[in-house]
Amino acid sequence: MTVESRLAEIGLSVPEIATPVAAYVPAVRTGNLVFTSGQLPMLNGEIPMTGKVGAEVTPDEAAELAKICALNAIAAVKGLIGDLDKVVRVVKVTGFVASAPGFTSQPVVVNGASAVLGQAFGDAGIHARSSLGVASLPLDAPVEVELIVEVLGS
Repeated sequence: MTVESRLAEIGLSVPEIATPVAAYVPAVRTGNLVFTSGQLPMLNGEIPMTGKVGAEVTPDEAAELAKICALNAIAAVKGLIGDLDKVVRVVKVTGFVASAPGFTSQPVVVNGASAVLGQAFGDAGIHARSSLGVASLPLDAPVEVELIVEVLGS
């Protein structure tokens, strides 16, 4: 089963690549590794919800936004390598959560990204991960996600 058919089974699809909000590219490749830039939860050029998690945004809402971030990161990978079935494995996920003071459930938020990666890539989606609480993110986004993936060929 292909990555995109797995996503379709759960009602998801790979979006268009999100336009960078500054001077960078969505992803770069070195050897067999692809590094994505941090991906915001952009839908049709907009962030559907802004603010700090634990204040304006609930952890469940933020986990849904993390899922969007992961889909945007998948799109960045696809844009670089063309075929998502060339992904050997998701190596590392880093999730940044704009956190209200005292909020400590960043891993719960980043689980949204991890879940969609597992659904998309199966066993190859099992990854190492960091979940970080930060004071703020670009455009007042509640969450940002970046990936490192291993791909076939060089």
